[in-house]
Amino acid sequence: MHRIILFRGMNTGGVRAPVAEQRAMAEEMGLANPRTLLASGNLVVDSDRDPRSLEAEVEAAMERRFGLTLAAVVRTPEQWAGLIAANPFPDEAKAAPSKLLVMLMKDGIRPGALEALRAVAGPGERVEPADGALFFWHPEGIGRSKLAEKAQPRLIGVGTGRNWNTVLRLAEMVGLPSR
Repeated sequence: MHRIILFRGMNTGGVRAPVAEQRAMAEEMGLANPRTLLASGNLVVDSDRDPRSLEAEVEAAMERRFGLTLAAVVRTPEQWAGLIAANPFPDEAKAAPSKLLVMLMKDGIRPGALEALRAVAGPGERVEPADGALFFWHPEGIGRSKLAEKAQPRLIGVGTGRNWNTVLRLAEMVGLPSR
């Protein structure tokens, strides 16, 4: 069994934990075969631990080892497959996967967040909830997006975003068929 572990805010604003050290931490926690994708908080391990329990364990280990207070979001391959299947923007994902951002929410989407986000969306931008995540379509890219700027924890809740390319690469790492 695999677990996909995502860290919120890794390698942003000076938050750093070398990937080799993340893998070593996972091994010390008894998580098998740790591997990372990019240097932005994507860790895959072999484990059958409950995702919610593992989130708390990983957050505590990050605090002990690195002195970092980071939210961790853990998903099983089955949950990841459900997330991919729920994508409300399949055509956009195929045409421009780097412009589709999936925000995986730790504890759900805050009430009123969707309406507030839609009110500030720029031309062509869209946001849709699906499978406990927020899917953001940024046709002009995320860099100048008012929608992306407003998608902060105080408005939407705690989550961590990955573009569609990363979502699919993580799927491959846990043995899911590529789409």
